[in-house]
Amino acid sequence: MTEDWKSRLENAAEERGSFRVVPWPLCRELAASCGLPPREVERWACENGIVPSRYERSIGTLGLEGQARLLGSTAAVVGCGGLGGLVVELLARAGVGRLVLVDGDSFSDHNLNRQLLCDESNLGRSKARTAALRVSAVNGAVETKVAETFLDPLNAVEILSGCDLAVDALDSNSARKTLRHACRELGIPMVHGAIAGFWGQVGVFLPEDTTPWDGPDGSLPDRGIETETGNPPFTPAFVAALEAAEAIKILANVSKPLRHRLLWADLDRGEFHKLRL
Repeated sequence: MTEDWKSRLENAAEERGSFRVVPWPLCRELAASCGLPPREVERWACENGIVPSRYERSIGTLGLEGQARLLGSTAAVVGCGGLGGLVVELLARAGVGRLVLVDGDSFSDHNLNRQLLCDESNLGRSKARTAALRVSAVNGAVETKVAETFLDPLNAVEILSGCDLAVDALDSNSARKTLRHACRELGIPMVHGAIAGFWGQVGVFLPEDTTPWDGPDGSLPDRGIETETGNPPFTPAFVAALEAAEAIKILANVSKPLRHRLLWADLDRGEFHKLRL
C-alpha cells in the first residue's frame, strides 16, 4: 500500500521546470486511503521533488527542502488575538505542519477592529478554538493542538514541549517573561512581536541570548503605551507578517533570523530602524 500511494503521486506529477506538481487534493485522498497524516504525504512529496499544488507559489522562495522542513515542523503561537490570529493564518497557509494554539481568552466586541479571527458571529467564543477551526478551513493538512489557557510558569514547559519555536503574540511583559523562560528551558527560539498605535517591533531570541525579560520581576512595566495609543487594525497586520516571516525563515532554514536586534517600525512617519541589543 505504501509503494502504491507513492507511485500514484509519481505518476500524477506534472513537470514545471525544476520541479513537478501534483494536485493537492490527491495528497489528501491518498493520505485518507492509507491512514496517514496528510502533512506526511505532502512532506514526502516535497522531499522527492514533487510539490503539492497549494505550495507551488512558495517554492521559489523556500525551495523544496524548505517546504518539506515546514511540513515537518511544529510551532506554538502564544496568544491568538490581534497578532496571533494573523500569525496563525500565515503559518497555516505556508504549511507549517503542526500548530500549538495557546490562549485562555474569548472574543469581545473591542476585538472587532483588528483581530482577523473575530467577527460578529463568534463574540464570546474561545480564541484558541476559533484559531484551530480557521486552520482546518485554510489548510486541512496542518495539525493543531489547542490549549484554552493562559501560559503560566506551571504549565508553560508542558504546553510548549515538542515545539520547534514559539511565537510571542502576547500583550504583557509578565507573560513574555514566562514564555521566554520556557523557551530557554526547552532550547527553542522565541519570535517576539509587540504593537502600540502606529508603532511595532519584532525580534528573535535564541535560548542563549540575553533578552529584556531576563531581569528580576518588576524590572519592566507589565504593559506599554498601547494602553494609551490603542491598537488600530494595520499595525498588528504589519507586525504579524514580520513575525510569521521570521518563524518561517527559522523553520525552513532559508535565511538568518533577526537576532541581536529589534526591528522597530513607526508607521506614522514611515520610518524603520534596527536597534541593537
